[in-house]
Amino acid sequence: MSEDAVAYASVLRLSRADMNILGIKDAYALHKVVYGLFEDIRSENEKQASTRSGIVYADKGGDFNMRQILMLSNRKPHQTPQFGEVHTRIVRSDFLAHERYAFEVTLNPGRRDKQTGKVVPVRGREGIERWFKTHAPQSWGFEISPQNLQTGQISVQTFEKSGRAVTHGSATLKGELTVIDKDRFTRSFTQGIGRGRAFGFGLLQIVPLAAI
Repeated sequence: MSEDAVAYASVLRLSRADMNILGIKDAYALHKVVYGLFEDIRSENEKQASTRSGIVYADKGGDFNMRQILMLSNRKPHQTPQFGEVHTRIVRSDFLAHERYAFEVTLNPGRRDKQTGKVVPVRGREGIERWFKTHAPQSWGFEISPQNLQTGQISVQTFEKSGRAVTHGSATLKGELTVIDKDRFTRSFTQGIGRGRAFGFGLLQIVPLAAI
């Protein structure tokens, strides 16, 4: 990457035929397709230690004929995959120099139970919005405009991995944010936020409000 670049933003477009050939029937299958576009730079020990992959993505869905996946990464994906089309551009540092942004993000809301130590899902629209508004300034470097916050689809993501069932709660939030810690906000943008980032959660999709 050039000196003023912070990440690569890419879009993967898959036709219905591509999806059938690749066997994309759940979130784990899509995870393997997305990660397969990138050079694997982590050792097995780093993977076991949950070292970040440098990849975050969001499945934007589509129509009967086409599916679109947004990706943000610290390295370029393969530009000529066997299936689908990939288009990539560089995100430069001036994109993150604004104070206010419109945003959309799909999250896996969860909190750690103090007694059991287990992560439990945050449930209900009000609970999810309260959790998000609390974590944003504490962990992610921005504050939320409460009057503009909207919680869209709330659902459950399920798939089987290594013979066991995996379940993630899913909530899509939209609104406006104000940056209060630029370094932390930059990390939140480039690395994603929250849990489940390997399975399509946490990509902070932002547009500078001055550009709208």
